[in-house]
Amino acid sequence: MPLSVIKSDALKIPDFAVLFLARICTSMSLQSQAVIVGWHIYELSHDPLLLGLIGLAEATPAIVCAFFAGYVVDHWRPSALYRWALFFLVLNSLVILTASLPFVPLLANQRLVLLFMAVFVSGLARSFTSPSVFAMIAEIVPRGLLAEASAWNSWTFQIAAVIGPAIGGLLYGNYGATVAFSFPPLLMMTALVSSQFFSRTTKEMRSQAVREPFLMSIRAGIRFALAQKVLLSTMSLDMFSVLFGGAVAILPMFSDQVLHAGSQGLGFLRAAPSIGSGAVAFYLALRPLSVISGRMFLVVVAGFGICILGFAFSTQFFVAFLFLLTSGVFDGVSMVIRGTILQLLTPQEMRGRLSSLSLIFITSSNEIGAFESGLAARFLGLIPSLLFGGTMTLLVVGFTAWRVPELARTRIEQNNTS
Repeated sequence: MPLSVIKSDALKIPDFAVLFLARICTSMSLQSQAVIVGWHIYELSHDPLLLGLIGLAEATPAIVCAFFAGYVVDHWRPSALYRWALFFLVLNSLVILTASLPFVPLLANQRLVLLFMAVFVSGLARSFTSPSVFAMIAEIVPRGLLAEASAWNSWTFQIAAVIGPAIGGLLYGNYGATVAFSFPPLLMMTALVSSQFFSRTTKEMRSQAVREPFLMSIRAGIRFALAQKVLLSTMSLDMFSVLFGGAVAILPMFSDQVLHAGSQGLGFLRAAPSIGSGAVAFYLALRPLSVISGRMFLVVVAGFGICILGFAFSTQFFVAFLFLLTSGVFDGVSMVIRGTILQLLTPQEMRGRLSSLSLIFITSSNEIGAFESGLAARFLGLIPSLLFGGTMTLLVVGFTAWRVPELARTRIEQNNTS
């Protein structure tokens, strides 16, 4: 859909429109690349353990380097850092393409090593893109449009999570590895070229943070986060809800043993949450929330937990798909609220560090959550593990509401003024 036909105040801002396009291309490139790399590694090794290590190889540098990335963003130009990160992601995708070329004289093990090194570099580069984007949005978009901008930012990821893997899988299945691996670099190059069209003001934008030693700066960021109960509780609640309630890791088992839907059914089940999240993010981008409510945040996270409980009892494919779709809707609303609260409550000089802290929470919940799901399914059984996850999500919501009553009372009025 051309940007010109979308009625959006945020997208009328030239620099945000440029960032929006770059984000879509980047997210779709990385999502398609993840599916292609996973399938290629399995073709080379036929070892399911290596599939689990792909996520770990990408998450480790993202978590380890997150604070350093936030520090650099707070003491340098976010736009320049973002463009450098895109440049290295382009080079990285070309390395992955080279590792797949049949005429390149590499043994299977050497190709695997090269692919895992590229996955590691991808995680390293992505640890810089998130805080850079966060810092730029807060400066590019007026305060009254931050909820809308947050919704568009969420939508770019969700739509990429649906379309990117589908295109990557189709290209690999119909045309082979070389053609499939050529797709992500083209998208990433488009993102890099798009980022060159930022205005001079955005390119020269620099944080006003006082320069201080790295460890002192990080401690200041952590102290600020710990002192902001509402900010910390939203990040923590989101982390624990995904940590316990996420069901993606055990969907293959559920599709096979409960629904008897096979790999085709698995594809639809995996897409369902992203379809729900993407749809609600698109709606909230066109009709932004006029009030950012902590009470609403608690309700939608609880709704996510209830959907996981409903999914656990599902024996029909359509019912299971519907519960996962609805869980994505609740998760999409929670992401928009969390992202907006983070933007509104974070001072300009700490945006890089606080965004990096949020990235640690998100990455930890996704990767460790997948491990928790598998571990719980192994020792509790498939259905009991889902019931445990949904119940724990509801308990975390109740505990947060009890221990941080300020969250439920948080109410931020939105308007379209700076």
